[in-house]
Amino acid sequence: MIPPNDTLKKRFYIPAIGADYAAPTGVSLYARFAFAGAVCCAITHGAMTPVDVVKTRIQLSPEVYNKGMIAGFRQVIQNEGAGALLTGFGPTAAGYFLQGAFKFGGYEFWKKTFIEMVGVDKARENRTSIYLGASAIAEFFADVALCPLEATRIRLVSQPSFATGLLSGFSRLLKEEGVIKGFYSGFGPILFKQVPYTMAKFVVYERAAEAIYSTMSTPKDKLSPGTITTVNLGAGIIAGTAAAIISQPADTLLSKINKAPGAEGQSVSSRLVQLAGQLGMKGLFLGLGPRIVMVATLTAGQFAIYGDIKRVLGATGGVEISK
Repeated sequence: MIPPNDTLKKRFYIPAIGADYAAPTGVSLYARFAFAGAVCCAITHGAMTPVDVVKTRIQLSPEVYNKGMIAGFRQVIQNEGAGALLTGFGPTAAGYFLQGAFKFGGYEFWKKTFIEMVGVDKARENRTSIYLGASAIAEFFADVALCPLEATRIRLVSQPSFATGLLSGFSRLLKEEGVIKGFYSGFGPILFKQVPYTMAKFVVYERAAEAIYSTMSTPKDKLSPGTITTVNLGAGIIAGTAAAIISQPADTLLSKINKAPGAEGQSVSSRLVQLAGQLGMKGLFLGLGPRIVMVATLTAGQFAIYGDIKRVLGATGGVEISK
């Protein structure tokens, strides 16, 4: 039997929602942004590991995997078993957890910093530049965290016998090739890939979401959580498609440069030039179809999950400059 309401009120303190709740600010707010970004990136990139395995195989061995994404899945399963589709899952999830924290948390931080520097009105007029600058800086620091784990992932995918998993692959790469050559030989390509990718991702998302909201008669702050999540998904698909196309050449070069160590004394820049010349324009866009599927899907998922986690954590203190 449930006690009467009066009895419950006497025995328990039930706070009124919003009565004494202080919205998070400062470090607490940006820690929530970082956590939401870490979770959304780890979940989406981890879930897309099978697609990324096939995409990487198409880039690294086009003479074998040359019949499209679906056929690529079949080839991997037939030759190596279904478990091969999860190759690199550990470094992918761990790497993008770190990267997501720096990327999304950093983007919110630098966006606010730039807005405070120029003022809200001027920032609103130049919001595309604000989005581009904030995302570029955030991605740079995110890539410092991501690069060692991305190098490990690519080595595991390209050479399945290299190690049995994240820790053994990470340790062997560090021991045999060192920090710079083993983990950061692909730092230039990863910046070349990720910085334009992230700049396109955030600016296209922000402008696409703004355009979608402008068609609605109901103000954004009055919309239901389900409607906002739907908008995030739609804008994320548009942003992911644009970002995938822009960053595809660098993604191919990153896969190639991490496949195996370079010649003794050969610099990273000379390897990039050599690889680009060998591949040509067509070769640089190998695997674009699977990558658009992967990036559009994970970008939509990221913005949807990111928005939902922020709402649950009460991280609603971000600065809005959209019109």
